[in-house]
Amino acid sequence: MLWIFLFFIGLFVGVFGTLIGAAGGFLLVPILLFLYPEDTPATITSITLTVAFFNALSGSVAYGRLRRVDYRSGLLFTLASVPGAVIGANITAFLSRGIFQTIFGVTLIIIAGYLIIRPERKNAGVAVTRHLVRKMTDSHGNTYTYFYNRILGIAIAFIVGLMSGLLGIGGGIIHVPALTQLLYFPAHIATATSHFVVMPTTLAAIITHVASGVFTESVSRAAVLSVGAIIGAQFGARLSHRVSAVLIVRLLAAGLAVVAIRLLVAPL
Repeated sequence: MLWIFLFFIGLFVGVFGTLIGAAGGFLLVPILLFLYPEDTPATITSITLTVAFFNALSGSVAYGRLRRVDYRSGLLFTLASVPGAVIGANITAFLSRGIFQTIFGVTLIIIAGYLIIRPERKNAGVAVTRHLVRKMTDSHGNTYTYFYNRILGIAIAFIVGLMSGLLGIGGGIIHVPALTQLLYFPAHIATATSHFVVMPTTLAAIITHVASGVFTESVSRAAVLSVGAIIGAQFGARLSHRVSAVLIVRLLAAGLAVVAIRLLVAPL
């Protein structure tokens, strides 16, 4: 029964995580902390990073068919996020359970509060000569034109990678708000591109955990959760074109707030 339960958890994480571009790690971490109170932060993050990787892989394929992935920007962000993920994964081994949960909860509540107050930000007309201009048309005929600061994008990607490896959340939960609020990405492009970046970022962190030996004791749980997430990601991507950009951001904020309050008010 536990394996079936884990499969459906993975399925839900795949659907919701792909819909908001977060790969679902932020939902899975507190669930695993509750189900396995004796596990170390390193073990928990090794599981969630694995699920986030397969979720992002499946979601990226689906979003690729929808032509919503900004591959050029995604590859640029990946070059910065992967080193950050490796550093973050190494730091996890030195954190106690209490410190891990506090850092995780505070990070989520700050982001949630900001997104609830300001769910959408428009391009402010910054100088095009200093920014990277992008124009994309998805498979549904929607056209997106936006521009962003390349250097700022690289810096954000490194921080996202660091937090991904440290907290085991895939990074999308931080990356999507950063893309929409700081880099002016349209929400639908941000969620798809974030998924694309999560793939190599989480893979780098997973390899680091495997090298440290903590992953061997959690392979079976990670496998069952990942199967559910792979299937769920396909449904999440299909639902995305039916959901408005503002609603996507607010769903993201709501999920963040619930998880953060649970961790901070009633530690697991």
